[in-house]
Amino acid sequence: MTIIVDGHNLVPQIGGLSLSDPDDEEKLIRILQEYARLRQKKVEVYFDRALVGRAGERRFGSVRAIFVREGITADEAIMDRLRQLGKRARNYTVVSTDRQVQQAARGAHAAVISSKEFAAAWQTLISQEPELDPRSRLLSEEELADWEQLFKRGHPPAGGEN
Repeated sequence: MTIIVDGHNLVPQIGGLSLSDPDDEEKLIRILQEYARLRQKKVEVYFDRALVGRAGERRFGSVRAIFVREGITADEAIMDRLRQLGKRARNYTVVSTDRQVQQAARGAHAAVISSKEFAAAWQTLISQEPELDPRSRLLSEEELADWEQLFKRGHPPAGGEN
């Protein structure tokens, strides 16, 4: 499933981010990259008011950032994207608090999550302790010494003799 994010709508909902920060878009993209990695999802994030020469699409791993040119809002670009998707919009989730965008998403049969709900889900996700795989445990001093000896000796000759 792919997530479509109204970027400037989400920025103020994420702790530590602010629309007044000149690097807010880059910081949000990094957060969305981590989200995409942890949830194994693709993300499309839309930012409006792109600076001259900066409008267009850029890829950041599983995150596709669309910097919308002046004269069009991110909301309009998201609604246009939903129209382009047609029936495939059912496989998308839209993250926005804008009522018009939410209405367009529901009309396209896409799932809808408010920016505030997404931010809360993100906070929960990063606060969880990852479970350690028992195969990833640290070796005891004795096990480490055994492995060191094995590597120092090299491979035993064929036939099982040392």
